[in-house]
Amino acid sequence: MSQANPGTAVAASRAAVESASGQTQQYLTFVLSGEMFAIGILSIKEILEYAPPTAVPMTPEFMRGVINLRGAVVPVLDLSVRFGKSPSPVTRRSCIVIIEADIANERMDIGIVVDTVNAVLDIPPADIEPPPTFGARIRTDFIKGMGKVNGKFVILLDVIQALAMEEVLALAEARDSAAAAAAG
Repeated sequence: MSQANPGTAVAASRAAVESASGQTQQYLTFVLSGEMFAIGILSIKEILEYAPPTAVPMTPEFMRGVINLRGAVVPVLDLSVRFGKSPSPVTRRSCIVIIEADIANERMDIGIVVDTVNAVLDIPPADIEPPPTFGARIRTDFIKGMGKVNGKFVILLDVIQALAMEEVLALAEARDSAAAAAAG
């Protein structure tokens, strides 16, 4: 009985991934604080009409609260605040985009508040530039790339980095500790 060469299997799997990654990918575009962003459609679970989430005491400012999604508690984040801007105003076009992400080795749903959802666009890899090294209005580690669409750039978000709860919770704990030390 012959055994397959593991090195050949790995090389074949890498080749399959590389050829698949050369294909046009779909992105959901949305507006946040007047800027156009996009997230890979494979991360999107659903889009909900905005309904006020239930506030949770002692959570970071960027966390609007939680919603009940078919019996599951889903945290809702305000990406605008996460990016260091003022909270997104709620309008009739506001939505909560439910994203499925691996956070801390756990698959979880997270809602993000967006001003408006635009469209699903096909963006070929040739039309994606690397993230800028300076001058971005949000942290560059939140940016996966810059997609060129109709002569304009769309910021392609790295969902895992932008929603990295470990970092977010560590920052919130540090802020709370500093406030407690200053008060005492």
